[in-house]
Amino acid sequence: MNIDKAVLAFAGFVVLLGLALGTYVNAYWYLLTAFAGLNMIQASLTGLCPAALVFKWLGLRKGNAF
Repeated sequence: MNIDKAVLAFAGFVVLLGLALGTYVNAYWYLLTAFAGLNMIQASLTGLCPAALVFKWLGLRKGNAF
Protein backbone atom coordinates (compact mmCIF):
# COMPACT_ATOMS: atom_id res chain seq x y z
CA MET A 1 0.00 0.00 0.00
CA ASN A 2 1.30 3.46 -0.83
CA ILE A 3 0.71 6.73 1.00
CA ASP A 4 -2.05 7.90 -1.36
CA LYS A 5 -4.17 4.81 -0.80
CA ALA A 6 -3.55 4.91 2.94
CA VAL A 7 -4.65 8.56 3.15
CA LEU A 8 -7.82 7.85 1.18
CA ALA A 9 -8.64 4.81 3.32
CA PHE A 10 -8.00 6.74 6.53
CA ALA A 11 -10.11 9.71 5.39
CA GLY A 12 -12.97 7.38 4.45
CA PHE A 13 -12.73 5.63 7.80
CA VAL A 14 -12.80 8.94 9.71
CA VAL A 15 -15.83 10.16 7.73
CA LEU A 16 -17.76 6.95 8.33
CA LEU A 17 -16.75 6.87 11.99
CA GLY A 18 -17.90 10.47 12.47
CA LEU A 19 -21.22 9.72 10.80
CA ALA A 20 -21.81 6.60 12.90
CA LEU A 21 -20.87 8.29 16.16
CA GLY A 22 -22.95 11.34 15.27
CA THR A 23 -25.96 9.15 14.59
CA TYR A 24 -25.72 6.78 17.54
CA VAL A 25 -23.82 8.68 20.26
CA ASN A 26 -23.98 12.46 20.04
CA ALA A 27 -24.54 14.96 17.23
CA TYR A 28 -21.28 16.75 18.11
CA TRP A 29 -19.41 13.84 16.50
CA TYR A 30 -20.49 15.26 13.12
CA LEU A 31 -17.75 17.82 13.71
CA LEU A 32 -15.25 15.00 13.14
CA THR A 33 -16.72 14.49 9.68
CA ALA A 34 -16.54 18.24 9.03
CA PHE A 35 -12.91 18.31 10.17
CA ALA A 36 -12.04 15.44 7.82
CA GLY A 37 -13.70 17.26 4.91
CA LEU A 38 -11.92 20.52 5.68
CA ASN A 39 -8.61 18.67 5.96
CA MET A 40 -9.16 17.09 2.54
CA ILE A 41 -9.88 20.50 1.00
CA GLN A 42 -6.80 21.99 2.69
CA ALA A 43 -4.63 19.11 1.45
CA SER A 44 -5.88 19.54 -2.12
CA LEU A 45 -5.02 23.24 -2.08
CA THR A 46 -1.66 23.11 -0.30
CA GLY A 47 -0.40 19.59 -1.00
CA LEU A 48 0.30 19.15 2.72
CA CYS A 49 -1.56 16.42 4.56
CA PRO A 50 -0.79 15.57 8.19
CA ALA A 51 -1.92 11.98 7.70
CA ALA A 52 0.44 11.61 4.73
CA LEU A 53 3.33 12.78 6.91
CA VAL A 54 2.46 10.15 9.53
CA PHE A 55 2.19 7.40 6.92
CA LYS A 56 5.53 8.49 5.44
CA TRP A 57 7.07 8.33 8.91
CA LEU A 58 5.63 4.80 9.26
CA GLY A 59 7.52 3.79 6.12
CA LEU A 60 4.84 3.50 3.44
CA ARG A 61 5.88 3.91 -0.19
CA LYS A 62 5.41 7.24 -1.95
CA GLY A 63 2.36 7.73 -4.13
CA ASN A 64 1.57 10.15 -6.92
CA ALA A 65 -0.03 12.83 -4.74
CA PHE A 66 1.95 12.62 -1.51
